[in-house]
Amino acid sequence: MALTASGDDGAADGDDGGDVEDGHDGQGLRRHVVALLEAHWDEARGYSVPNPSIYPHLWLWDSCFHAIVWAALDDPRALRELEASLEGQLGSGLVPHMRYGDAGPDTWLGPLDRTSSLTQPPMYGHAAWVLADRGARPADELLARAVRGLDWLWERRRTELGLVYVVHPWEAGNDHSPRWDDWGAPGRTRADYDRAARTAWNKARMHDVTFAADGSAQWSSSFVACPAGFNAYVAFNLSELAGLLDDAVLAGRAAALAEAIDEHLWDEEEQLWADLPVVGGGPSARTPTSDGVMPALVTTDRARALAALRQLDDPDRFGARFGPANVARTHPAYDPDMYWRGPAWPPLSYLFWVALSRLGMPDAAAALRARTVRAAWRSGFAEYWNPEDGRGLGAVPQTWAGLVLAMGT
Repeated sequence: MALTASGDDGAADGDDGGDVEDGHDGQGLRRHVVALLEAHWDEARGYSVPNPSIYPHLWLWDSCFHAIVWAALDDPRALRELEASLEGQLGSGLVPHMRYGDAGPDTWLGPLDRTSSLTQPPMYGHAAWVLADRGARPADELLARAVRGLDWLWERRRTELGLVYVVHPWEAGNDHSPRWDDWGAPGRTRADYDRAARTAWNKARMHDVTFAADGSAQWSSSFVACPAGFNAYVAFNLSELAGLLDDAVLAGRAAALAEAIDEHLWDEEEQLWADLPVVGGGPSARTPTSDGVMPALVTTDRARALAALRQLDDPDRFGARFGPANVARTHPAYDPDMYWRGPAWPPLSYLFWVALSRLGMPDAAAALRARTVRAAWRSGFAEYWNPEDGRGLGAVPQTWAGLVLAMGT
């Protein structure tokens, strides 16, 4: 099967609320996702690369999402992918955000060989829960490694407010977000934004990071933040592992972090959760992005969760035909084509679907799923896509677009 959005498996042109056309859901979707993952699977390394040409390495949260897709296919490679995501873990517990494959030292970030010294959203807790739910419970040793990864964040990366911090935009996952603009990043609007300049700025921030004796990143002289999204991911994964292991300590940590998120990050004006600058930064940390919806996964305040989630369909906020957009559509920084400054992202849509489903909103969850499936086809199963017209952007195809299959399973 050709991994394109044309021919018999091509894009559906129906309007926003209609059913996904025959052949574009069900077995047609499953066949396409199987072909996508098979094409990106590296048997020798035991994981799927996001895209062989553009992203030929392992990224932490990508591989966790790949494991979820493999699990939706009932494929034993789900366990291998999750194992690979944790394979580079340090003795201290840090789970690096990248393993570099065959790349040489010019690619390495930080003092470690073959892995980065940074981390990334710890989706291994949720991935483990999904695998167990699908009848493929990870081995105790693998679950213990996942716990150690979250222990490291809890013990090494919390502020006095009880929030988890990151020391580089790459750790947050949304590295070009307008929420980081006030840290001195170049370009703030569609008129003056330059992705290459922002990437160079991100690389330069590595010079400001300090490292522990084991090579793990511990602080930065220019960039430290408590992102709402990242904190939600940590609390969510703590909760997932707590449920899987019946672990009261993890459950208590999840509850404490969720409480800190609500206490310190809720933005009453935006009806979203904002990021908190620790070193550097400014008002851009309150930019209305869909990352500010993520604490709906963990908050105990249902009214806040619903207020945030409703914005995913609001055309003055994130609602778009092939959305949700990642930045509010009425905000000056919104650019539907620019990396992390407006496009829709498959992993975010998947997590919004999880939040809607667990909050007992099946109709909203089903509508989001149908919209995301349609967008995946139209985009060619892209890394991300324009939420207005569904054009594929970034790497096309990218493995995590297969998450559309997991939405509903």
